[in-house]
Amino acid sequence: MIVLKVENVTVGYTAVDILHGVSMEAKSGEIVSIIGPNGAGKSTLLKAIFGLLKPHQGKIILNDEDITGLKPDRIARKGISYVPQVDNVFPSLTIQENLEMGAFIRTDDFSQRLEEVYDLFPVMRERKKDKAGQLSGGQRQMVAMGRALMLDPQVLLLDEPSAGLAPLLVADIFEKVKEINATGVVIVIVEQNAREALKMAHHAYVLAMGRNVMDDKGEVLLADEEIGRLYLGG
Repeated sequence: MIVLKVENVTVGYTAVDILHGVSMEAKSGEIVSIIGPNGAGKSTLLKAIFGLLKPHQGKIILNDEDITGLKPDRIARKGISYVPQVDNVFPSLTIQENLEMGAFIRTDDFSQRLEEVYDLFPVMRERKKDKAGQLSGGQRQMVAMGRALMLDPQVLLLDEPSAGLAPLLVADIFEKVKEINATGVVIVIVEQNAREALKMAHHAYVLAMGRNVMDDKGEVLLADEEIGRLYLGG
């Protein structure tokens, strides 16, 4: 079943379009990776899906409902969470306070969800009283992902979760992405670490100059010589 669909979206900042007729879809249970060179429009695509940018053309559809142009808070209520690349935690708040902030639009008792997030990230339970500003880059990224999961989303958008992290921490982050997906969350991930992104992707899209270049199963693109030469460093 198709959960999220982007249809021929053109969007950008002020008068400058970054994406030109981009399309993609994510099905139930999938990890979908978006790869491409710097400036391809990958992060812009996530911002458009989450309502931070309003498309000039095209549609964004969630569970057969047109959500194009809705504000981010309404999109969050409909089941999409977003983790930006930078400024994705409140450094002056504790880990637990960050997670509680993630549930700000919930009106029910979210204590069970909090425990589920702690089960997914045990290190956060151990350090829940520590301020997020005291954490390493990898730990901050896990807090940001945990906070996004507090809404129990159907779709999680991740923008460069491995950016700036040491290789060992990158592996930890990708393992957590797979664990989150195993709980039934559809994941759309933008990654510069294209090789690893393709390894875990059920389906992947290549963007360049704000346009679709190719899409296929992650393993197919990983084995494609031209994709390897152009986007994977040979």
